[in-house]
Amino acid sequence: MGESKSAPWSRLADAGPGGYVNGKAEKGKAMFTGIVTDQGVLKDVEQRGDLRARIRTGYDTSGIDIGASIACDGVCLTVVETGPDWFDVEISAETVSKTNLSLWAPGRRVNLERSLRVGDELGGHIVSGHVDGVAELVGMTDEGDSTRLVLRAPEDLARFIAPKGSVALNGVSLTVNEVAGRDFGINIIPHTKQVTTWGRAVEGDPVNLEIDTLARYVARLAEAP
Repeated sequence: MGESKSAPWSRLADAGPGGYVNGKAEKGKAMFTGIVTDQGVLKDVEQRGDLRARIRTGYDTSGIDIGASIACDGVCLTVVETGPDWFDVEISAETVSKTNLSLWAPGRRVNLERSLRVGDELGGHIVSGHVDGVAELVGMTDEGDSTRLVLRAPEDLARFIAPKGSVALNGVSLTVNEVAGRDFGINIIPHTKQVTTWGRAVEGDPVNLEIDTLARYVARLAEAP
């Protein structure tokens, strides 16, 4: 499998949805922008207590430290081992239960983004990598070279989604076009289909959904007495 470097400790947990680390809530420190910079391919997925996945990547893995945070389909995960063209992550049961990562299998493509560093351009919107829930892709319509998608949000998250607002879907920063109840529409341009896994989407797909943090603050302010 090639030479690797691994953590000196036996196991690192991921910073999963809601900031869970080893089953305990913890404020996440890594931040992302929802601009995918690589499509990884799952080489291996293995249950070792927690789920462990090996992801082949185009990143220079010599520059990936053990303990680094990488958003994988929108989920902030911690690197526990690296090799010449791959890195390993471990995924807790808590994260699997709140995301679509239960569908991970060898050969599946995964949207990847490395965490922000000081001085990096903020190309999308601030994304924490803490998935709020799983939406369902319920409609697809081609409009020229682009594709209009309709997604159905979980009921408790729908109120945070507004036209012209931002959402992260499988780790991709996208703008909401319209909202009707729990359903909301987005437009996927050809470039996005090419550089992310959205070019392979099909109706019925479960989609990792992260609400824009600003939308949460606005909702809290609106509810204030």
